[in-house]
Amino acid sequence: MSRDRVRVEHTVTSGTFSLDGETHQVDNNVWVIGDDQECVVVDAPHDVDRILEVVAGRRVKAILCTHAHDDHVRVAPQLAARTQAPVLLHPDDRPVWELTHPGGKWDADLGDGDVVEVAGVELRVLHTPGHAPGAVCFYAEELGAVFTGDTLFNGGPGATGRSFSDYDVIVRSIREKLLRLPGETVVHTGHGPDTTIEVERDNVPT
Repeated sequence: MSRDRVRVEHTVTSGTFSLDGETHQVDNNVWVIGDDQECVVVDAPHDVDRILEVVAGRRVKAILCTHAHDDHVRVAPQLAARTQAPVLLHPDDRPVWELTHPGGKWDADLGDGDVVEVAGVELRVLHTPGHAPGAVCFYAEELGAVFTGDTLFNGGPGATGRSFSDYDVIVRSIREKLLRLPGETVVHTGHGPDTTIEVERDNVPT
């Protein structure tokens, strides 16, 4: 398969995020990476049908979870059932996952340095705890892009004011795993607009 045909597509779903007794309305980015035949889905927030519109009948190789907050994994089991694709999550996020899917389990673990291949392109797993203990990013060197979930946004690090999060840990994760990527790398985030690694260097504390 030609890498020239690999593309990054996305949609936005709207719903709620609930944690620590609070609920907020949120818009989530869902990223779909692949070619005309196959793809992977990054995060499964609120709306299976909206995600399947982007998939457009292709074979879904995997549903990749950047972390297990409910606004990123709420419909992952339903999407898996509709597509017969496995749900992948870092095991450190088990306690977060169980808040949304008690008694349920994802299908396979993600580990730091693992590679997920789709349409001839490699997505490398970068474990970036801080926003959540099992938060990961997916770096596609050949596409010049990294999918950061809620670890790094346009404007700096993700939030760390809730359960299972740690500010010092997220800053260390970003500096050690993300800011070492090429500056021109496009950052596709879990919420809001894209940015680049170079732009965010000044937004991450030393």
